[in-house]
Parts: sequence; structure tokens; C-alpha cells
Amino acid sequence: MFKRLLEEESSFLIWTPYGGMMAKIPESKIPFPHRNGTIFMIHYYTSWSESDKRPNRHIKWIRELYSYMTPYVSSNPRQAYVNYRDLDLGKNKNNSKVNFIEAQIWGAKYFKDNFSRLVRIKSKVDPDNFFRHEQSIPTMSL
Repeated sequence: MFKRLLEEESSFLIWTPYGGMMAKIPESKIPFPHRNGTIFMIHYYTSWSESDKRPNRHIKWIRELYSYMTPYVSSNPRQAYVNYRDLDLGKNKNNSKVNFIEAQIWGAKYFKDNFSRLVRIKSKVDPDNFFRHEQSIPTMSL
């Protein structure tokens, strides 16, 4: 892994430790479910300047690193942290109507079993889906 980091000029990984008190709070208690059994959250990072003529090279590199890490990270689902959005997981079409089935793809990675509950809550609080982004929690008719 460290050899791969040296391949990219401006890259790093942030390893945020989990566990301790976090592991004692049930996953269903709050929307953030990454608790028991999650040792670290890894944030993959690279950057490049606007003048870089080959931005796809950097995107390819980080996707390959992400793929390389697959055997060493959580699975079923591979987890993600919503505040570090990963649009490779999927996104809403044109940032408009959110499809529940499509949103489950990234929703399960971000929120695990809390996703369906968050959909119900958002449907009550924001039925017009005013608060949205590329990976919004969808609303549904109740």
C-alpha cells in the first residue's frame, strides 16, 4: 500500500481510529452506524492543479488504490462515510428525483441498517426534498 502511495505525487490516507466508547453505542442509536468491529475509517486523497493536462491519471490511480484495498476493508456492504462523499458509489440523476432502489446502493454503505429509517424521517421532515445533493437520502410517499 505504501509503495502505491509513492506512485502519486500529492496523495495521502487519513486513518481515523474508531472503537472505544463508539463501539459501546448501538448502531441504531444515531444515524452514524460505523461502530463495533470498525477499527479505522480510511480517507483516500489525491489532488492536482487546474493546469494538469491529465486529470484522469489521478482518478485512475485513486480508483486502483480503492480496488487494491478491497480485501482489507469492510464488506457486505463496503462502508463509506457520508461526509466524504464518494460519487463512484452512485448518484442521483441530475440532482433531482431520487430513486429509493438506486439510493440504497450508497445509502447502505453510508448508513447500513439505518438507511430505511432515515428515509422515513426525511419523508416526514422534508417531503419536497428541498435539502438534497448527489447522494441525498430520498423521500417516499407515506
